[in-house]
Amino acid sequence: MFDSPFDFLTLVLAIVAIIFARKALGRIDLLQRRLDAIEAAGGAAVRTAVPPPLAPLQEFEQPLPTAPSAAPPPLPEAAPGEPAAQSEPAADAAGAAPPLPEPPAPPQPTPGFEETLGTRWVVWIGGLTLALGGFFMVRYSIEAGLLGPGVRTMLGGLFALALLGAGEWTRRQESISNIAALPIANIPAILTAAGTAVAFATVYAAYALYDFLAPATAFILLGMVALGTLAAALLHGPALAGLGIVGAFVTPLLVSSDKPDFWSLYIYLAIVTAAAFALARIRLWRWLAVTTIAFALLWTFPCLACGPEMIAPHVFHVIAGFVLAALLVVCGFMFGPDGDGEEIEPISSGSLAAYLLGAMLIVLNSAHADVAMIGFALLTASSLFVAWRAPAAAGAIGAASVFVFIVFGEWAVRRNVDMLVLPGGAIPGIGPSATDGSVSLHLVTAALFAAAFGIAGFVAQFRFATTKVTVTWAAAAVFTPVALLVALYARIAHLDRSIPFAILAVLLAAAYAAATEALTRRGERPELSPSIALSATGALASLALALTFALDKGWLTIALALVSVGTAWLSVRRPIPFLRWLAAILAGIVVLRIGYEPRIAGDAVGTTPIFNWLLWGYGVPALSFWAASHFLRRNGDDVPLRIVESAAILFTVLLAFMEIRHAVNSGDVYYASAGLTEVALQVGVTLAMAIGLERLRLRSGSIVHNVGAILLTAFAGLASLFGLLALENPMLWWQDVGGSFINLLLLGYALPAVLALLLSYAVAGHRPAGYANTIAAGALVLALAYVTFEIRRLYHGPVLTRGETTGAEQYTYSIVWLMFGVALLGVGIMVNSQRARLASAAVIGLTILKAFLIDMSTLTGVYRALSFMCLGIVLVAIGWLYQRILFRRRAAPTLAQAEG
Repeated sequence: MFDSPFDFLTLVLAIVAIIFARKALGRIDLLQRRLDAIEAAGGAAVRTAVPPPLAPLQEFEQPLPTAPSAAPPPLPEAAPGEPAAQSEPAADAAGAAPPLPEPPAPPQPTPGFEETLGTRWVVWIGGLTLALGGFFMVRYSIEAGLLGPGVRTMLGGLFALALLGAGEWTRRQESISNIAALPIANIPAILTAAGTAVAFATVYAAYALYDFLAPATAFILLGMVALGTLAAALLHGPALAGLGIVGAFVTPLLVSSDKPDFWSLYIYLAIVTAAAFALARIRLWRWLAVTTIAFALLWTFPCLACGPEMIAPHVFHVIAGFVLAALLVVCGFMFGPDGDGEEIEPISSGSLAAYLLGAMLIVLNSAHADVAMIGFALLTASSLFVAWRAPAAAGAIGAASVFVFIVFGEWAVRRNVDMLVLPGGAIPGIGPSATDGSVSLHLVTAALFAAAFGIAGFVAQFRFATTKVTVTWAAAAVFTPVALLVALYARIAHLDRSIPFAILAVLLAAAYAAATEALTRRGERPELSPSIALSATGALASLALALTFALDKGWLTIALALVSVGTAWLSVRRPIPFLRWLAAILAGIVVLRIGYEPRIAGDAVGTTPIFNWLLWGYGVPALSFWAASHFLRRNGDDVPLRIVESAAILFTVLLAFMEIRHAVNSGDVYYASAGLTEVALQVGVTLAMAIGLERLRLRSGSIVHNVGAILLTAFAGLASLFGLLALENPMLWWQDVGGSFINLLLLGYALPAVLALLLSYAVAGHRPAGYANTIAAGALVLALAYVTFEIRRLYHGPVLTRGETTGAEQYTYSIVWLMFGVALLGVGIMVNSQRARLASAAVIGLTILKAFLIDMSTLTGVYRALSFMCLGIVLVAIGWLYQRILFRRRAAPTLAQAEG
């Protein structure tokens, strides 16, 4: 298309010249419009503010007209003890003209597409074109064989120097690159960026393509270009800083070596980090500090795979970065920006936390080598010191606390992997002894960490006054010692009984209790309330751990439940909102605990019905949560109370269900299926608990009790429908129901029918009528099922599925159903219950339907006749009762009222 590159370059220059000419014409037109607007606004202001020119002397002899609409402003009142202000202006100020108001600034027009294209996009595209031009020129010279490698490299360097020089010259000639009030792209920065990019490419080509430079020399030159780019960013803005920081951290990837020198690498990265942090501090570029920290942390990951023999350089890397971040990034500490009072600043806290994360990863990767542990301990202690001096870095305290727990938790699990898969704990004989050197080192380190966090967190309550800062310190002071104690217990005692650890837990509880009392004496400071709650929580949690360490397995659930009720009681004595949430959180932890192992104590649950570990594991938490809900209700109904009430209902229900499964299945709560006995007991217990909750909700007004009662009722209904009447129906499936009258039928159908009837009366008048009638209908179905199954039991024995149905049996069903309906009618008439009378009508209607559909076709002879004769007599008697007794009783009051 083009005969030579110069033709193409000429065309590009022509296009650029046209664009710049149009841009210049647009600028001139814009400036002319702005000048006209300023003159128009200024002229109007001058005409309204400047008095008219002096008139001849005779004109001043005429009286001046007064403007009735312009009243003089009222004079300010004189202050007491001061002379009254004069009613007329002073003589020397009478002829003075008022000051001229400054003309308003004209509104800045929004730049159009043409202005944006000519002032910004062209410059950016031009800079990119210059950089690509340098690359393409080198490529063209290679393909055409015009120049040798040395000349190419030299020309690339000269081109880079030319671009850098052009950028500096245009920066000093502001008239070339900047027009006042016209936002344009920074031409000097673009030229400088293009020059640094060409410099990077030139040095890398000399090293990688032509082998002109040794790896060390190329590394140094690339680093110098990167640092020079960062230095130039002081003058040319953030875009150049971004280019420099990316180039600086990518340089080690460009220069490869068969024998990598990690010390040289990390010293270079420390120099780059220092330069970037210094630039970010001078220009207050938060993004540059965050980008530098991210790149520095990323350089930690590939080096972790180099083996444990290179631990020291990695530790140096994170320590150097931590020190630089503390000196230059943390607000309010040493050379960092000024802090905003006692406020936690994300960049300050995050910078320290990032390097702490790197130190933690080194510890975990090196299998807790001594050098790595020492480095991690130094950084943790330094975090405490920096956060003590600069509240902006207080967020790093929380991160340090979590990282400390991860380090010791990994150490505890790494040699006891069986703890992750065996609910019963470690197998005896597996794991290191308590006299191992690693154990001794970690014991000492853990003690130092616990003391440092605990003491510093307590003393910090008297140093700082902001709630966020004090709570952060208090949380770390409580969490770190308790977490370390649990990790050491798991590592050394293998989750078995340990009296020494129990004693340590009691001592820790005493320390937290003393801290709570000391902080309570200064309770006039509102910001200390959450810290007091946290200290009290630490005391209660330590006591729970002491019980866990001293007692057999399964007591942890009980201990946590007791801590929850203790926290609720403490919230009454110390009305701190966080204590209510803490009680709810502990209840949630206990619920999660039973999800992990429903038997609480594993195989040691026992085989004795009722009096086994389930009674302790579920009964004590249930009582604790009921007591906790009682204490929490004294200070109002809120979300924590509802969580605790839900836990109380859940543990009560689970206690009943688990004890039933345990008793029915000979201690195996994981038995695959359930029989009629289990389902019957569960339905009966569920209905009884629903009745209790219905009574309780009327007194408490709790929405949890209300919803709990509805859920239990629904569960009982579904279990009755699908369990008692379908899956475990003795007329459908083989089932030995037992004796003639004292049998499973009485337990499975008669008892639930009575309980459902009681539940329907418990909700009558307090819930919708349809709800109560539905429960009553369920009671009727269960009662009729009981009557039917008992007749079947008398004819067929304990297994109802055996044998054929005789005519006598069919006749007995009809007669007994009829008697049952008549009995319901009699009860309804005696107690004046419409519900009982409707139930009677339903049973008698079912009997009539059976007589016409079944008895007429299956019964023969005397049984058929007796069936229809008895049915007819009963129906006539029922009609007589309704006419002579029920409606006559209802009509009597109406007649008496009419006569009166």
